[in-house]
Amino acid sequence: SLDPVYPAVEGVGPATMRKFIGLALDRLPEESTLELLPAGWLSGLGLPSLRSALLTVHRPPPDADLAALAAGRHPAQRRLAIEELLAHHLSLRRQRMALQAHHAPSLRGQGALVAQLRDSLPFQLTGAQQRVFEQIRKDLAKAHPMLRLVQGDVGSGKTVVAALAAMLAVERGKQVALAAPTELLAEQHMNNLRAWLAPLGVRTAWLAGKVTGKARAKVLAEVASGEAQVVVGTHALMQDSVVFKDLALAIVDEQHRFGVHQRLALRDKGADGRSVPHQLVMTATPIPRTLAMSEYADLDVSAIDELPPGRTPVQTVALNNDRRPELIERIAVACREGQQVYWVCTLIEESEELDATPAQATFESLQALLPGVRVGLVHGRLKAAEKLATMLAFKAGQIDLLVATTVIEVGVDVPNASLMVIENAERLGLAQLHQLRGRVGRGSAVSRCMLLYQTPLSAMARERLQTMRETNDGFVIAEKDLELRGPGELLGTRQTGLAGFRIADLARDANLLPDVHALAERLLQEQPGLADRVVDRWIGTAVRYASA
Repeated sequence: SLDPVYPAVEGVGPATMRKFIGLALDRLPEESTLELLPAGWLSGLGLPSLRSALLTVHRPPPDADLAALAAGRHPAQRRLAIEELLAHHLSLRRQRMALQAHHAPSLRGQGALVAQLRDSLPFQLTGAQQRVFEQIRKDLAKAHPMLRLVQGDVGSGKTVVAALAAMLAVERGKQVALAAPTELLAEQHMNNLRAWLAPLGVRTAWLAGKVTGKARAKVLAEVASGEAQVVVGTHALMQDSVVFKDLALAIVDEQHRFGVHQRLALRDKGADGRSVPHQLVMTATPIPRTLAMSEYADLDVSAIDELPPGRTPVQTVALNNDRRPELIERIAVACREGQQVYWVCTLIEESEELDATPAQATFESLQALLPGVRVGLVHGRLKAAEKLATMLAFKAGQIDLLVATTVIEVGVDVPNASLMVIENAERLGLAQLHQLRGRVGRGSAVSRCMLLYQTPLSAMARERLQTMRETNDGFVIAEKDLELRGPGELLGTRQTGLAGFRIADLARDANLLPDVHALAERLLQEQPGLADRVVDRWIGTAVRYASA
């Protein structure tokens, strides 16, 4: 007979575990009690009942298809996966319904400020930007809250779209908040918005952790009086002491880097008991379709899928570490020609983020090898102000070569930087490699990204480097990343437990999602009580936290 192998639990041996589970299986309720989905709903999918699926998974008959079981593709496993995906989907849909039952201010207007901003921009909007803005505009005209996710590669122009949306709120005399996960990123949004909005007479305010004392009190007063129309900041925006006069639109950049509670806190700022603000979430991590269908069922998804004209795709080369001397020679030439270079040190362990030695050592060796080149250093141990000063010096062209840890993944826009070196590239995931590469190729010069790797390479690392060489399309890269790594890391949700499926696997079970959506739709319409029971069985109390 086949013996099941269960994950080890401290203090419980495998034999004991098998015995306990065996006892539980002997007490499994009758089919009719156990089955929550109405008879006949699953028959078209060729899946067994829940009871027989559970028994097959724990006690497979001798003639069971072992290869299918090992691959997680056996009908019994798919029966469990479909119900788990359904529970997850229903819980997100219910949160969406609950939020949409609230009132939100309708931001229908003449669009005079939007037109002014559009006319004053030194560039034309791309077709994709115009399309996404029209979707947002339609949402904002309604009297219930918009819940929209805008995704687009680094440099596709999400901030402009957010600024146009903000003008619809400002024109109606209301306020807008924009939160970004790091001071560096928030400051960049601030500078962009100030440059675009000041000429229109729109007042922007800045609120980050380092704004303290009298300066902070002054900003808080401006936010409370409504004088500050657009408020930009980090999670400092979400503190209790920040009170808005009339917040109509909350924009969150790179939302997966915020804790769930922080997003809720921002949403509640506008909730005066009568209405909640519209929500716009932006991300430069393109999300594969399957993931968007399951993880973001509570949001409408828009994609800015075209880069502004004049951008040249980055050329990517993978180099064995033995060829480092050639690369350093090449950097010397590039710097002499007035180009700027990033050199990213990939840390082996998280703990090295606290110990800056690897980056420090690289910085010192490059300084010695490249006389006459101005080298700067940025790593996680530096104070925010020091990091910012170095990044701004690099932007201003006072530094030729910036040695950095992956803290620059979301960083300052430096159009003159045209060469990116990523050391030990084999240690990084695709999404991160793609984000880092997006730091160059922002000007009109041909840019290159050098992926330095150490041999021997694992099969997965080889495939990642190959994908990077073949494509610059963030959406293709995201699909590949999902296939290689699974969803938990991709969403950065290890800490929120969102993608923590017990049975389902989004990459493997993607083809179940259309059926899951159809089942969810039918349950919510015909048997909402059953929908609640499905969610309770699989997710229970964890739903509370997911409702951001």
